[in-house]
Amino acid sequence: MKKRFFAVTLAIVFAFMSVGALAVVTTTYITSNIEYVEAALTSSQTRTVQTKLKRWGYYTGTVDGIYGNLTRKAVRYFQSKNGLAVDGIVGPKTAAALGMTLKGDDSSASNNDLYLLAKCVHAEARGESYTGQVAVAAVILNRVESPEFPNTIAGVIYQPWAFTAVNDGQINLEPNKTAYNAARDALNGWDPTYGALFYYNPRTATNKWIYNKKTTVTIGKHVFAV
Repeated sequence: MKKRFFAVTLAIVFAFMSVGALAVVTTTYITSNIEYVEAALTSSQTRTVQTKLKRWGYYTGTVDGIYGNLTRKAVRYFQSKNGLAVDGIVGPKTAAALGMTLKGDDSSASNNDLYLLAKCVHAEARGESYTGQVAVAAVILNRVESPEFPNTIAGVIYQPWAFTAVNDGQINLEPNKTAYNAARDALNGWDPTYGALFYYNPRTATNKWIYNKKTTVTIGKHVFAV
């Protein structure tokens, strides 16, 4: 009787162990699927995200096109620093902040660049004259063309410590029509700064090295320099 009872007990224990193991495998599989669905990026798009985040200091992993946990953490870190919903998902708003499009068409990319440029103009220079706002946009575009800076508008704007408005969160304010127009004029070639790569307000600038730069023009409260 004892032997039969022992055998039944063992059978029940093994049954529960088997069910538990199956549950773990199933949960892992479901979690993996959720991560894949949430990412919803092609391998090429994932590489673009990884490259941008790595360049800006948010991502330390390999640019491999795989949307794994390290990439997700980097996206969450980027979102937390830039006033976005922190979910680790590269949706339309996060993609726009990264300066990329999820649809893969040139018009969307151009619209993202205009939007991001207008946001920076509004955040950095909304109290300046119209020419002063175009000038700020022109500096960003001049940096894109310079080998000393990132070669995209998003890369320039989100370069660590490059713009006060990014550090204090004002970059997340919605741009007004004036900022859009100023950004558009700069994109169309108007550069009132004569090629400047820097600008600063001498009343508030704390980095002394900026005073060693050659001044090209002063517009409103900003001094523009190379």
